[in-house]
Amino acid sequence: MPPPNPIDRSSGAVVVVGSAGLDTNIYLPGGEIDFTVEANFTENIDYLGQAGGYACRGYIRLGCATSFIGFLGDDFSGDTIRQQLAADGVDLSAVFTDPAGTARSVNIMYPDGRRKNFYDGKSHMTSQPDLEICRAVFRRAAQAQPALAHFNLPNWARQLLPIARQAGLVIACDLQDVIDPNDPYRQDFILQSDILFFSAVNHPNPTPLFECFWQKQPNLILVCGMGAQGAALGTGGNIHFSPPVDLPAPVIDTNGAGDSLAVALLASYLFHGYDLPHALLRGQIAARHACTLRADSSNLIYLATLDKLTVLLSSG
Repeated sequence: MPPPNPIDRSSGAVVVVGSAGLDTNIYLPGGEIDFTVEANFTENIDYLGQAGGYACRGYIRLGCATSFIGFLGDDFSGDTIRQQLAADGVDLSAVFTDPAGTARSVNIMYPDGRRKNFYDGKSHMTSQPDLEICRAVFRRAAQAQPALAHFNLPNWARQLLPIARQAGLVIACDLQDVIDPNDPYRQDFILQSDILFFSAVNHPNPTPLFECFWQKQPNLILVCGMGAQGAALGTGGNIHFSPPVDLPAPVIDTNGAGDSLAVALLASYLFHGYDLPHALLRGQIAARHACTLRADSSNLIYLATLDKLTVLLSSG
């Protein structure tokens, strides 16, 4: 199967570093789980998900040459993910085997699209990637400047931050749902980033998070996903708040929204020639589109659709 969009290998390259999994979404027929009964009758759907899976598929659909560094199990889930990513056109030469199996998430889904996530990262705290293989992937990507390393947060990934830096790649990290900006686990990712993404789901006012991150790393470009409240972009100590975009299709599943925001903003800013405010708009469009997909990473927004909606919303 050919990739969803023609891949322009002359306009830059992306290395996605993180976890991919075959995830299960459990859709509740009502508003809550009924704990008074033993069995709840739900709709359960498996699909290729998690941050690394969404990011790889998102970049491919925007026409970006994409490599994936991660761990998959020697099991049904791992085989399925390898097949789907290979069919998309993702380079899997730095995919390693986790003896504990493929990482999994179970998402309890509510009718308004909200989720409760239960994540099993398998060996992500102790896995050791082959650093020379990873170095070769980064160097190969760096030949197609601009080159981007898009990091998610498995523990083993922190070892690759200085290697990506040495190879000359722009480093973007997604902290996801930050509770404490001083969380020791996330400090390596914050300090090594050029562009940092995070969710404000735990912070109604994200401004103190911006200030805290700038104290650690003053030159960071900061992007905050705020769900139904929109998004915020921080550069040079200034914060720009952007309202949510309005698309006709309803929000039914928020899985992959934050990943789509990051992917479309980074591709637009680094590869497609947009300035940061317009790249943020395109990221918001991609995130809102992802919320219309039910347990599905195969239909993330395509470049032609993103371009069309950007013109429509910019002129409106």
